[in-house]
Amino acid sequence: LQEDDDLLIINKPGWLVCHPSKNGPWSSLVGAVREYLQADKLHLVARLDRETSGLVIFARRPAVARRYQMAIQQRRVQKSYLAILEGELTDSITADQSIGRRISVGPVHLKNEVRPQGGGQDALTEFEPIATGGGYSLVRVRPHTGRKHQIRVHADHIGHRVVGDKLYGPDERLYLEFIEQGFTDKLATVLPLTRQALHCHRYVFDFPSEEVTFTAPLTGDLQSFIRDDGLGSLNKFVCTFK
Repeated sequence: LQEDDDLLIINKPGWLVCHPSKNGPWSSLVGAVREYLQADKLHLVARLDRETSGLVIFARRPAVARRYQMAIQQRRVQKSYLAILEGELTDSITADQSIGRRISVGPVHLKNEVRPQGGGQDALTEFEPIATGGGYSLVRVRPHTGRKHQIRVHADHIGHRVVGDKLYGPDERLYLEFIEQGFTDKLATVLPLTRQALHCHRYVFDFPSEEVTFTAPLTGDLQSFIRDDGLGSLNKFVCTFK
């Protein structure tokens, strides 16, 4: 999306890990960027989960990395995501529930959950519907805190799970099956997408001397899902996020 002496801004596809793996340089975003820039050291300002697409920021110099990382730590940045959620969300919802490591019984121990009785960390997420159709909603999501799996946990809590989510979706055992066997025929019959429909769309950094905005177009797989899967009125909104 942008390349200059200070920054390299990437629109990461889903299914790509950020950090290096043991499968060679081209198996991760950091490895690919190292190969592209022929650089030994990179400064990853902001990362995404493997299945989440969208904005990833690399700084090419330490001073630039510190500037952006400090802005994130001091909450002088506004983030917004695009998500396709299950169900037709007609009104904006703010989820203001703390999130913590799962304490309820279940087969997957790494899950987080809403902890209304305390014991978790404060978390606040705004969900704003853009359009609905075909039993789905295209939603702008604004997380005001940065808890692990925050958007997915809060989406599940409000009854509108992220489409394609294996862990917080219809059955968490799908996640275990995916880890063990990959994306199976069984998963294909239950999940309408092979990955979670979550996309990091925009960062707005509020620096003392200027405001800096980065925007990543909605990735092709999510555009295709909106266009081809009978989402009705959603279709006309695809072009808005290219």
